[in-house]
Amino acid sequence: MDALPEFEVVRPKTLDALIAARGAHPQSSLLGGGTDLIVNIRRGIVAPKVLIETNGVKDLHAIAADEHNLAIGAAVTLTDLAAHPAVVGHYPALAHAAAHIAGPTQRNMGTVGGNLCLDTRCIFYNQSEWWRDANHHCLKTIGTVCHVAPKSRGVCFATFSGDLAPALLVLDAEVDIAGPAGARTMPLADLYIGHARQDEPVTETRGDGKYYLALRPGEVVTTVRAKNTPALRSAYDKIRIRRSIEYPVTGVAVALRRDGDTLSDLRVAFTGTNPRPVRLDGTERLCGGALDARVFAGLDALVRDQIMAMKTTFTPGHYRRRVAGVLARRLVQRLFSEHK
Repeated sequence: MDALPEFEVVRPKTLDALIAARGAHPQSSLLGGGTDLIVNIRRGIVAPKVLIETNGVKDLHAIAADEHNLAIGAAVTLTDLAAHPAVVGHYPALAHAAAHIAGPTQRNMGTVGGNLCLDTRCIFYNQSEWWRDANHHCLKTIGTVCHVAPKSRGVCFATFSGDLAPALLVLDAEVDIAGPAGARTMPLADLYIGHARQDEPVTETRGDGKYYLALRPGEVVTTVRAKNTPALRSAYDKIRIRRSIEYPVTGVAVALRRDGDTLSDLRVAFTGTNPRPVRLDGTERLCGGALDARVFAGLDALVRDQIMAMKTTFTPGHYRRRVAGVLARRLVQRLFSEHK
């Protein structure tokens, strides 16, 4: 890695000052823990002249959690989230996801907002500047071709790898967003637009691995919210090459409800596979009966249809998709058997 270039750090103390700073410096980057951003700066992937630190904004550090509702500020650290008693007790998938991101040092610094808005990754993108230059760069930087899929006609397949998103997606979470035009709230699923479809152009609502967030210029995520559904049980698991300081090959969150011997609700979401975190469409059709071979066959079919098999990591894409299905099956079996 190269030495850090010169940049200015702006440290607002209020949310209004943060939004004003974003407006004054439209090409700036937000700095929370910096565990991903600073690495990318040292690799020459991004070179912002101004960083706006979010940690001084007190309103972004709050956690409000009980048996009914959850609200987490964007500057809350992963360590604090993982250790919060109410999160552990009522939102176990989220607590487990936060507790197993990278290593202790990264969790002490990394923030909820940073993990939700994590830059997409690819073996052709997350490299040193000289390596990227020797390989003619890629579509996500200044190149003209996606090296993962050279015939993709201008579509980038870099992968989203944040751990918190799938755990929150199965809870039907929403995000509060603030910007120059005011505040708005949207479903968390709508924040991610990295659909990477070759049969449609990249737009403000349908992007790819390069354009993967629905944030407008100057906007920031301030809070993520969710409601606790009675009797809904959740869990998160992932596979990674090393057990610490490593992004997931795939991560899976499952939430389900069991009524007697009947699977009455099933939600499954993934990270590390597509340019966006994916909550599977169609799982409601698997509910209403026993947890049997029909459910697992249907789950496997949904994974094959909606989870990508592109080689954006050092593991083969087809392996990642297969592992995603296996992890989902295991979590469904475990949660169903544990909660009668």
